[in-house]
Amino acid sequence: MADYRIVNDPNRCVKCGLCIAFCPCEVLEADEEGHPFAARIEDCVGCTTCAGNCPQRALSVEATGDAVYDPFADEPRAEPISRELREQYAEWQRVIMEKLGLRWQPVAVSLIDKDEPLPDVPLPPENQRFCQAMMAARRGASILMPPHRHSCPDGTSIFGMTGVPEKLATGEIYVLFHKVVNAEAAARMVAERPTLPPKSRRATYVAPLAKTVRKPEVVVVTGTPEQMMWLCMSMSYYSGHRFDFHASGFNSMCVEAVLYPLTEQEPNITFGCYGCRAATDVAEDMMFMGLPVDKLPIVAQGLTELAKKAIPDSRMKIYVPPIM
Repeated sequence: MADYRIVNDPNRCVKCGLCIAFCPCEVLEADEEGHPFAARIEDCVGCTTCAGNCPQRALSVEATGDAVYDPFADEPRAEPISRELREQYAEWQRVIMEKLGLRWQPVAVSLIDKDEPLPDVPLPPENQRFCQAMMAARRGASILMPPHRHSCPDGTSIFGMTGVPEKLATGEIYVLFHKVVNAEAAARMVAERPTLPPKSRRATYVAPLAKTVRKPEVVVVTGTPEQMMWLCMSMSYYSGHRFDFHASGFNSMCVEAVLYPLTEQEPNITFGCYGCRAATDVAEDMMFMGLPVDKLPIVAQGLTELAKKAIPDSRMKIYVPPIM
């Protein structure tokens, strides 16, 4: 049974075909009159890209009652991390949030290996994009998503949970979005981004750092550019090391905030991306940094030292002359 159904209002539809062109999974076709219909509804992931690009808002993607199905309900679940480790994560979260003045909780990101038992965390009732799950986690949610609960096929292929649809592999859909000038530029962008081997991971799990039940690979912090500056400086406090960051505006959460820190074992900044900003409530003045989890002790120590003088002095603008 399909998790979604697609409804088209023929009185509003102008038969432009944009919904068909933009569907990354090639679910839609045109009928004899030119109206779109779901020819392969079983392939729909609920990304709503078709509906979002309909100029008349004639199309809607609706979740069915089958969306709550959990094929892993009878599987034994992984043992949670120790209380001591959870307390340590909670303390690091407290320090990071307090010293930076963060509004949002740091998010622990786990990419579950194909042979690894799943953590004992419920699946969301409807499909979500990975970036949407991340934004919910910064507010306090814990979300486990196997590939059939992801609504972005770009993310599932990047994380090695599925193959990549043809429109995404060639970059065709990025040209349709007017994100790049032509297919050559799109293909280069796709080729340069890191990906995990297909079928190497079986799920993503995100939660506030203080609430995670599994040791994460990466922790993602949401904040202002000024807060990202101090976060970066916390890791340079004892070494003076300068970082080489990878940022492009493409695949922000999956590639830049998670995969680069995971594969390079170095922090990485990201400004967000089209999908991340169009599909979530992230504010225009927010950006992100992904940290390998093993960087957390030095981050907490560095921020504690910076908060003694450097951070408050800078925020007080101590070198700005009084306004007369």
